[in-house]
Amino acid sequence: MNKLLIVGTVAFDAIETPFGKTDKILGGAATYIGISASFFNVKSAIVSVVGDDFPQEYLDLLTDRNIDISGIEVVKGGKTFFWSGLYHNDLNSRDTLVTELNVLADFQPKVPQDYKNAEIVMLGNLHPLVQSSVLDQMETKPKLVVLDTMNFWMDCALPELLAIIKRVDVITINDEEARQLSGEYSLVKAAAKIHEMGPKYVVIKKGEHGALLFHGEEIFFAPALPLEEVFDPTGAGDTFAGGFSGFITQSENVSFDNMKNAIIHGSNLASFSVEKFGTERMLDLDKKEVVSRLKQFKSLTQFEIEL
Repeated sequence: MNKLLIVGTVAFDAIETPFGKTDKILGGAATYIGISASFFNVKSAIVSVVGDDFPQEYLDLLTDRNIDISGIEVVKGGKTFFWSGLYHNDLNSRDTLVTELNVLADFQPKVPQDYKNAEIVMLGNLHPLVQSSVLDQMETKPKLVVLDTMNFWMDCALPELLAIIKRVDVITINDEEARQLSGEYSLVKAAAKIHEMGPKYVVIKKGEHGALLFHGEEIFFAPALPLEEVFDPTGAGDTFAGGFSGFITQSENVSFDNMKNAIIHGSNLASFSVEKFGTERMLDLDKKEVVSRLKQFKSLTQFEIEL
């Protein structure tokens, strides 16, 4: 069974959308990535940090999904990273109300010995220096390194971000971030500029409008499934990343054609994530539902063109 190493936040979120609000609930990039990747036949481990205010039941949720948590440091007397956000009516824009780094401020990642030879590394959204530190600890070169990042790091740590971008195979960002990083409005031109920074593959997420995969001159587009209800988009991008990296790890195939499948699997899982607050829907999800919706994706996108 191939190994997937996941790096990112394990955190508390408090979310308000037009459909309601939550108190502190389980969140964090690595949490969503790990739960999503657990739908595939892979061995995975999370590298992260929490305070001793983090409930044991949340850690148990991860281990129940066969996720190795030996790389999650628990800081005695420390407080877990906390983020609070308010989504606007269109659910595509949001305001950050609170960001408390807490134990994340001094986080020094430690990769478990058993995962220093992981075939796939998924670098979830974190400070670029933390992401680089993880790659420095790998004892064998991974088959594929996937990087997720955001505009915050482009604003405050651009040199460090460009340094880690040089070291990865795939970058996943949204359309707004792709434009900021490249200085290009056209996403085709943006992807070409980002290719020049290092990654062989560029994934640009467009929320409810799907995702684009670029590799040299090749382009693939995957739609998002039209949904009746969207409650909370917070974990959608990370769930997508978990599905993408989980499928690649399981299939042991890092070709462009296989990444097309990975994009669909990631989009499929992300479509469930938004249906309830936080991780609730992903924790209730069973594989029959996943397969059923994959069939919907297939019927949505397959057609014959008569010329």
